[in-house]
This record gives sequence, structure tokens and C-alpha cells, in this order.
Amino acid sequence: MDLKVKIGNVDMPNPVGTASGTFGFGEEYGELFDLSKLGAIYTKALTPTPREGNSVPRLAETPSGILNSIGLANPGVEKFLSDKVPFLKGLQCSVILNVSGSTEQEYIEVIEKTDHLDCINGYEINISCPNVKHGGLAFGTDPKQVENLTKKLRRLSQKPLIVKLTPNVTDISVIAKAAESGGADSVSCINTVRGMLIDTKKKKSVIPAGIAGLSGPAIRPIGVAAVYTVSRAVSVPVIGLGGIMCADDAIQYLLAGASAIQVGTGLFVDPLLPLKVLDGIKEYMEENKMNKISDFHSFII
Repeated sequence: MDLKVKIGNVDMPNPVGTASGTFGFGEEYGELFDLSKLGAIYTKALTPTPREGNSVPRLAETPSGILNSIGLANPGVEKFLSDKVPFLKGLQCSVILNVSGSTEQEYIEVIEKTDHLDCINGYEINISCPNVKHGGLAFGTDPKQVENLTKKLRRLSQKPLIVKLTPNVTDISVIAKAAESGGADSVSCINTVRGMLIDTKKKKSVIPAGIAGLSGPAIRPIGVAAVYTVSRAVSVPVIGLGGIMCADDAIQYLLAGASAIQVGTGLFVDPLLPLKVLDGIKEYMEENKMNKISDFHSFII
């Protein structure tokens, strides 16, 4: 059985990764299980300068999910290089650095300062960030911005570029095509869905920032549908995420057209979930006489 997945010029040992924002840079989870068993770690978002993030509370539980408004809290590039890279150098799985910013230049700066690192195998570009130079609308809602940003980042690195798509658009396939046109090696979908929770006694939002990002099982059908749509619109590999809580959830994404998946919110319930998902995928492949991950795509839905 061949579980390898190729994204750009990188061979991941298997299709199971950990979603950005739920796994930090891996240190804490490394104390709980062998990270070399993962296909990839998709790191916490990184920006050029440190960010403290939004006011607390930043998380709120909702039926079948959670709302988060972390605000891209991260140590910034310099602290990343000094404090996080030594740990990442020791990992055997692929490490995909999630890159964020409020301007194109901020995305560029992160890649320019990290592309020399052998321990970084690729980049996941978070285009759900608000573009401060274009009225605060997210980069990912405008196909022209997506294509232009991807083209500029493509010139900076030969490492795989994975553009992380937002579901908060009318037609996600249009954005996916723009990323592909800009030179993306892959797209991942989906990022969180806009949501809000109001405390009716206090008559105000539970999360100070107001609207936040919904993740967890509640958004899984949205994610599966996005993967199904996007995988039929582009020729690059699609990575599926959103609400994976068991192997069957991940298999839905693979059958819909994903070449790899990411486990996110489920980690908060069970830190060992990625390994259980991987075992479940293997069992499913054995039962259905599959030899490689692309065999999932031979089924007609």
C-alpha cells in the first residue's frame, strides 16, 4: 500500500496532516506522540512581526463546533527563527509553514526570511487575512488579488505553495482557479466559516471581536462540498479540512476529491486523533482493495 502524497516537489509520507492554528509549531504535541508518523504539520500562522492577537475570550463553544478569534497571535519571524526552528529541524515529517499578513509585502517578507530553511518543506498561504490596503476585505474574496499575490510569492520560492481558501465567497472554484493561475501547487479548503454567538443576558457578543471563525463538525459538509467542487475545477491537488473527527470524516474528503486532509478542531478533543484517522484510512483501503491514495478518486459520486 502506497500512502505517499505528492504536493509540488515534496513527497509527504501519508495524507494526514494537522491544521494550522490547532497544533502550534508541534512542540507540545511532540510530547504526546511520535510526530514522524504524520504526513505533515501545517504550522501556526506566521507574520513578519509578533502579534498578541485579539482580546480574550478568543474561543467559544457552539453546537457541533467552536468559534475562534485568535487574531493571528504568533511570535513573528525573528522569534520563530531563534525559538521554533531548532525544534522543527529535528522533525521527519513534512513541515508546511502557514504564512499570513495584512499586505502583500508582509507575505513576501515571511517567505524571504524563511525560504533558506531546509526544515521548511512548503508554504500554506492564508488568504483569509484582511488586506488593509484594499478596504479590509480578505485577500481570498477577490480572484485578481489571489492570482497576483500567488504570482508574487511563486517568484520567491521553489517550495510548494498551498493556497488556503476561504469558504466565505460566492463561488470557491473561481478563487481556486485564480490560485492555480498564479502558480499554486495545491489549494486547501476550507478555512473557517464566519459565525457569531450572542450572550442574550448581557446582550453582546460572547467574543469581543464580534464575528469569529466557526470550525468543527458543523462545517464538515461545507468543507466536503468545497473539496468536491474545487477538485473538479483545478488540476492541482486539493487538501481537505473542516470538522474531521474520525476516519470516516477524512474518507469523505478523500472520496470527494482530496489528495490529503488536515485534522484541526478534533485535536482539542483527542490529541491522538490524526494517528487514529490514519489507521482508519489504511483499514478502509485494505477493505476496498486500494493500493494508493489516488484510488479514492476513481469512485463516481
